[in-house]
Amino acid sequence: MEALVLERKDELSLRDIAVDEPLGPHDVRVALRRVGVCGSDIHYYAHGGIGPFIVNEPMILGHEASGEIVEVGAEVAALAVGDRVCMEPGIPDPRSRAARLGKYNLDPAVRFWATPPVHGVIRPTVVHPADFTFRLPDSVSYAAGAMVEPLAVGVHAATKAQVSPGATAVVVGAGTIGMVTVLSALAAGCSRVIVSDVQEPKLEIAAALGPVLPVNVRSENLADYVMRETDGWGADVVFEASGNGKAASEVFNYLCPGGTVVLVGMPGAPIAYDVLAAQVKEARVEHVFRYAHVYPQAVAMLASGKISIDTLITDLYEFSESVQAFDFARSMPPTTVKVQIDLADSI
Repeated sequence: MEALVLERKDELSLRDIAVDEPLGPHDVRVALRRVGVCGSDIHYYAHGGIGPFIVNEPMILGHEASGEIVEVGAEVAALAVGDRVCMEPGIPDPRSRAARLGKYNLDPAVRFWATPPVHGVIRPTVVHPADFTFRLPDSVSYAAGAMVEPLAVGVHAATKAQVSPGATAVVVGAGTIGMVTVLSALAAGCSRVIVSDVQEPKLEIAAALGPVLPVNVRSENLADYVMRETDGWGADVVFEASGNGKAASEVFNYLCPGGTVVLVGMPGAPIAYDVLAAQVKEARVEHVFRYAHVYPQAVAMLASGKISIDTLITDLYEFSESVQAFDFARSMPPTTVKVQIDLADSI
C-alpha cells in the first residue's frame, strides 16, 4: 500500500510499502480518513529518534487518527462495518502487570503507532484491536475524531489534577498539548485558565477558547501576573505543557499553598527541580505519560459540545501532499497549532 514512510533522518517518501496485517477475530480494519501530525512525528523526522526509540529501518508515520470500519473480526460484536471511529494508538500486552493494574499506558511492552519499530497510520488502512477503537457520534467529524488522541492527553492531565469547581489553573505552553489541556481544565470545572507562551498568534487562539487569560512571557513576568490575578495566593493547579526545561523548573512559583502541579510536557533533558519550593507549599506533583481510560470521555465531551477543538486545526493537506505537510509542520509557523492530512481519497 502507499504510505508516508520515514526512510531515515531528514528523508520522507510517499511510496508503496509492504505491510502484513491479517485481521484477527477481535480486530477491525479501518480505512483512514484523517491523521494529525504530532510533534513526535516531526521529532523522528528531524532527529531520527526519540530517546531509546531509534528509526533503524523505514517506518510509516502518524498516530492521531480517525476513519471508517471496512471489515470486522469474527468475534467483534460492538462495532460494525460502516462505523465512523477513532483509535487509541497504544496496544498494551493484556497479560502484563501494568495492564492488569489498569495502568496500561505504562506497560513497557506497549506497541504504539509510529514508535519504532511499529508502523503508523498515514496510509489507506490499518488493522486495530476493537477494544481500542471507539465509535464517533454523528456530531463528531473525522477531523475532530483525529484530535481525540491529543485531547486525551489533556483529559488525562485534568483527571490527574483532580480539578475542583471554580479552580484557577495555569497552563505553561500554548502548543497543541497546551491548548487541549486548557480545554480539558475548563471542562473539568476551572473558572479560568491563565496560559503562557512566547508566540502571540498562539496566545490569540488560546484566548478564544473560553475564560482564558493569555500571558506573553517575552514581555510579562508570569509569576507576577498570576499573583495579581489571585490576590497573592497563586493558582490551584499548574500544568506544565511546554516541555521547556527552564519553564518546568519554575512551576512552583505560580502555585498556591497545597496546590497541584501536573507535568505534561516532556523535556528533552533533565530539569532543575526545586524541592524546597515544592515542600514549603506541600505541593502535590503528578506526572502524565500519554493517557489511560479517557478516550470515551474525550469523545463524549466532543459530542456534547462541552469541548470544541475546531479552531485548533489550522492547516490541512491532502494525502498526496503528505511530505509537504511534514515540511510545513517542521517549520512550525506561529499561527499553526495542528496540521492534519486528509486521507479520504487514499484508497
